Amino acid sequence: MVSGGKATPAGNHAYPGSAVSGSAISERGTRGQVARLILELGPSTAATLGGRLGLTPAAIRRHLDNLIAEGMIETRTARTPANRGRGRPAKLFVITDAGRSAFEHAYDDLATSALRFIAQTAGPQAVAEFARQQVSELERRYAPIVATSEDLSSRVQALAEALSADGYAASAGPAPAVSTVQTGVAGNGEQVCQHHCPVAHVAAEFPQLCEAETEAFGRLLGTPVQRLATIAHGDGICTTHVTCTERTERMERTDRVTTNESSPEGSDI
Repeated sequence: MVSGGKATPAGNHAYPGSAVSGSAISERGTRGQVARLILELGPSTAATLGGRLGLTPAAIRRHLDNLIAEGMIETRTARTPANRGRGRPAKLFVITDAGRSAFEHAYDDLATSALRFIAQTAGPQAVAEFARQQVSELERRYAPIVATSEDLSSRVQALAEALSADGYAASAGPAPAVSTVQTGVAGNGEQVCQHHCPVAHVAAEFPQLCEAETEAFGRLLGTPVQRLATIAHGDGICTTHVTCTERTERMERTDRVTTNESSPEGSDI
């Protein structure tokens, strides 16, 4: 298939979504099963793969050779235990980055088709409800992690770490200062940056996924948030601005006033 203007291996081979006919369907379909099994099992020998799929040694070798030629998999040499006798080390077959990407894009296409069906049969609101339902599990897992932090900065950092653990490559820190028209005072807040988005291909067509995630961030952090940029819309990073609440700002002003009043300069004595 073609994604973002670049052809991926899935566009040239019969993995999910390919259009081939005749005996090629069976041949390439089995080849796709071999690649998927390697993706699921990790580094595997030809004997293991052939046994799981019920293929003869000659057949599994043929499929593996074709997958290597297509750039979907590569070989590695298994580490030999110290107590193992002399002989040829076992050859392991592992999925490549291109192979993994091919399956990810295939899943994206399936998800996009499913959401299109929901939108056509039940309307955009149904897509939004689906997105909220999907994000609810993420919110449930993150809630106890974020709740352990008392101040806003620590909660934002905890959220970023939880996102990174799920593959979003997130970071957190103070947001760039922005001057307000009313006061002329810069209000910083915090900022969450996600350098990877597993659903960017789908979210490009269905922004409800990004919107549901942003809503969940606001509930988790207990403060208003605003999505400033998304990978799905062509930005390099998903950036979320976290607003310092009025309550937090009042507490900070109160602390400053209290400090000034208790200092010699602020005392009437």
